[in-house]
Amino acid sequence: MQKENNNNNKPQERKPRMENKDRKKLLEEKVISIGRVTKVTKGGRHFRFSATVVVGNRKGLVGIGTGKANEVPAAIAKASMMANKNVTKVAIMEGRTIPHEATGKVGRASVLIKPATKGTGVIAGGAARSVLELAGVKDVISKSLGSNTKINVAKATLEALKSERTPAKIAALRGKKVEEL
Repeated sequence: MQKENNNNNKPQERKPRMENKDRKKLLEEKVISIGRVTKVTKGGRHFRFSATVVVGNRKGLVGIGTGKANEVPAAIAKASMMANKNVTKVAIMEGRTIPHEATGKVGRASVLIKPATKGTGVIAGGAARSVLELAGVKDVISKSLGSNTKINVAKATLEALKSERTPAKIAALRGKKVEEL
């Protein structure tokens, strides 16, 4: 049985959705870490690789993913696929910095990020720098506290970016206009 449309049997028009392939073209990717694990069996050594990848469009979209495989390129491909699935939007003020100071914690890794004046640049190390740059933040100060595991530092940086709230978002939560704050 066919379902009838209410619009005189005209086919419904669908809005074109952004496919994953189109999104991949827009997002840059950067490999944060590649790890090698060796399993020794009586037949010899078996190597497996893990990869952590950050993707972003430098305009507020960023995601992190990890992947494991028997070959490095396959691990990077899996990590990239996971990162594309986990893309989130982050708040950026004036197209260059973050709205306020924030701390992100994952495991024992903790990352503190602070807004900076124009022209400061990205003052961050390692994995935090990759996440901030691909998110599109141009002026920020960051400090990694606690553990320095690359995966956890990257995730903690993303957590700190996710916790950012713009004045417009706060005004909406309070039911006021931005000028009233």
